[in-house]
This record gives sequence, structure tokens and C-alpha cells, in this order.
Amino acid sequence: MGHKLKITGWIALGALAGALTTVSLQTVARNTLTPLPLEELQQLAAVFGMVKSDYVEPVDEKKLITDAIAGMVASLDPHSQYFDKKSFKEFREGTSGKFVGVGIEITQEDGLVKVVSPIEGSPAFRAGLKTNDLITKIDDTAVKGLSLNDAVKRMRGEPNTKVLLTIYRKDENRTFPVTITREEIKQQSVRGKVIEPGYAWIRISQFQERTVDDFARKLDEVYKQEPKLKGLVLDLRNDPGGLLNAAVAISAAFLPENVTVVSTNGQTAESKQILKATVRDYMGRDGSDAIKSLPASLKKIPLIVLVNEGSASASEIVAGALQDHKRATIMGSQTFGKGSVQTFRPLGPDTGLKITTSRYYTPSGRSIQAKGIVPDVMLDDTEEGSPYAALRMREADLEKHLTSGQGEEKKDPAREKAREEAMKRLEEESRKPASERRAPEFGSDKDFQLQQALNQLKGKPVLVSKTLTERQEESKDN
Repeated sequence: MGHKLKITGWIALGALAGALTTVSLQTVARNTLTPLPLEELQQLAAVFGMVKSDYVEPVDEKKLITDAIAGMVASLDPHSQYFDKKSFKEFREGTSGKFVGVGIEITQEDGLVKVVSPIEGSPAFRAGLKTNDLITKIDDTAVKGLSLNDAVKRMRGEPNTKVLLTIYRKDENRTFPVTITREEIKQQSVRGKVIEPGYAWIRISQFQERTVDDFARKLDEVYKQEPKLKGLVLDLRNDPGGLLNAAVAISAAFLPENVTVVSTNGQTAESKQILKATVRDYMGRDGSDAIKSLPASLKKIPLIVLVNEGSASASEIVAGALQDHKRATIMGSQTFGKGSVQTFRPLGPDTGLKITTSRYYTPSGRSIQAKGIVPDVMLDDTEEGSPYAALRMREADLEKHLTSGQGEEKKDPAREKAREEAMKRLEEESRKPASERRAPEFGSDKDFQLQQALNQLKGKPVLVSKTLTERQEESKDN
């Protein structure tokens, strides 16, 4: 957008949706070989030779080849990717929900790293770090000036190694050092609680290998606290997706057995499949069926699903399945629109290819690619509206995005005007103190959309958006 502004977290999270893609666990390579274009390959070899012999300084042959592979794959669409050793390790950590570090969820505030929450049971939790603590130094490096990613990399490392964090605790007005020993952290992708008697809220922030187990465990806790549950809110806002089988399992928890959850279609035989609400289609790698033990009433309990522009990929599969089967009321704003499935193909012990192999379709046959799920009830972000919705990135904004395959794309002339107005307002907001710019935390009593979801469950009036409308898939610019 060309504007160097600090955008508050609730906007940035929406823009980052789709960074994690819906990934199939399948790793079988195709057996059929197609004829190679010899003339083009000869040109490639000629270019390689010229660069090797004529470039101003020596170049690394392996790097040339891996960069050529990476460039070829990146030219396909925003979600296909070649993994070298380093990026492969990061990819595995993202889908497994495991990494080696200190165990804190963080954000950035005034150039410092702010603790959103220590992960329960982690080294940071045991060391006494608290929500709103500010990290000013990591070992001997000042945090001011570091990007959030750089700070994360410095706090991560090998198991049983130590990192020294310098903490500023605002409410005590003191700075103190904490030495923490890194260990493997298991991220919690599911949170939940009983909001009030008879009603509960379950939030899934990402679909990982542990998500289904964590979901079943959290629901068990909720039912123990509130056995007579009258309604449930499933919160998928800003959930960028993850593993396909986890999305099928979560859908199956609420749907009748054996109904269609999602179908996929692509070039290969294995990319054409129909996944149903049956253990065969969502079973975990260890052969477990975590949702088997869930109460039977979960199949019929009144259900609201909250989504927004940051809901992508696997979260769109869940929302689409529950919407098509009329099992839930979908509320919020139109989702990101990432309706493609990536399959991981290993190229060696620590390299591989994540390649788009199919589009996915809801049970009724809708392609979500570059359009998204349209809620049954449109909700603004706050009671005052959704002033920054137009700034949120979505699939149709990504360069080289895959089209839906279901009709011509249309340009929305009102969108650019809305973006200009939102940018002006954002510039004004950025001058305010950070405390005044912060959006209410999901699940809190100030969460406007959650309160509207509760009103819907109770049959009370809902403050429906007066400005949000269904957006059309925009023209593709390459």
C-alpha cells in the first residue's frame, strides 16, 4: 500500500491470513512422467553456464539451482513453495505446533516485544512472566529496532540452552533480568470457556496436528463445568488454516456421520476426493479418534461460527461445511478466500515441495477460491462499524492468485475508494496512544461480535452490519 504505518494487530492479523495454507498430509509422488521440453531445458543449461562462467564474481552452483527451483515454483501461485533445509524446518514447526523456545505468545508495542500470554506449563510460565510484560533485551541485544521475527528467532534455539531476557513490568515500574532454559513448546491452538450459564465459547486459532485432541479436551472441560449447555460459539476469526484432516475432524464433531465435509479436484487421481464426516477421513497419524468421546448432544446444540477476513483455508472448510448442512449460523464478515489445497512432496530428507494440487469445494459444490464464505449474518468489528475492513489482505489481492474456476472475475470499483477512506482514518488513529488503538481481545466481555453471537443464540436482537455487503471476486492482475 506504500504507507509506512504501524497497523494495529486486528488489521495485521487479517492481512497475514493465508500464510499458513491448508496442507494435505499426502506425500505420494506421481508415477506418470510427461515428455520434457528439450529446447527449453537446453536454454536453461545455457543460461546456467553463462552465469557460471561470465558473471562478475564466482557464484555458488547449488544456490543457482535451488534459486531456479524456488523461482519456478513461486511463479505458480502464492501458496506453492520450495523448501530448503531452513524453511522446511520452520514449515514442520508451523504444522506440528511444536518448537523450541521459551513459550510466550507475543506482539509488538512501541518497538518492544510485549507478552500477550505465557503458554501454560512453559519455561516462561514457570519463570513468572506475565501478560503485558515488555521484553527490552534478549541476551545482550536491545529489542528496540528488531523486527518481531528477529526477536522470535533470538528467543528460539536448541533444547536446554539458556536465554537472558530483560523484562520491564509496567504495573510494578521495575526492570529485572530472567534467565530461561529453552525447551520444546507445544502450542495450544484451542482456547475456550463458559461465558455465562448455559453458553460457551471455543476458539481455534490454527489447525495443527494437536488441534483435534486439544479441541476434545477443551470441550470436555466445558461440559464438566456446564453439563446443560444451551449454545456454543465456535470462533474461527483470524484462523489462517493448517491441516486438512483437522478441519474435517472439527466439522465431523458437529455433523451427522458420513455426510460430505469437503471435496477436492485437480489434475491427479489422488487430488480428486470427497472427504466425509467419518473417522476414515480424519483419523490422526496415530490412528486415534479424539472426537469419538465427545457428548452426543454436540451434534444438535445450537451453534454459531464467527469468521472474518482473517479466516482462511481450513477454517473456511469448516464454516462452509457447517453452513451448507445448515448446522450452524455463520456470523461476521466475508472470509479470506483461500480455497486451494497444497500437498507436500518430499525431495530428500530435509527438502521438499509444497505445491497446489487442487481446489476445494463445499458440500454444495461452491468454490471458495478468491471469494470466501459469505456469512449468514454480517457483523461489524465493533458497535461503531468496521472502518478498516477494506485494508485487510485477502486471497484475491495476492499476486498470481488462483481463480475460482467458477465464472469470470469482476472488478469492484468501490473497493479502492473504501481503501483510501480507511487509510486516511488509520493515519489519524495512528497518532493516538497505543492503548486507545487496541482492539478488544477475542473472548472478552468487550468482544462486540461475540456478544452478537450470544444474542443470536438467545433469540435476542442482533446489531447487523449496515455497511458490509457480499464482495465479488475481483479481476486478476498478473
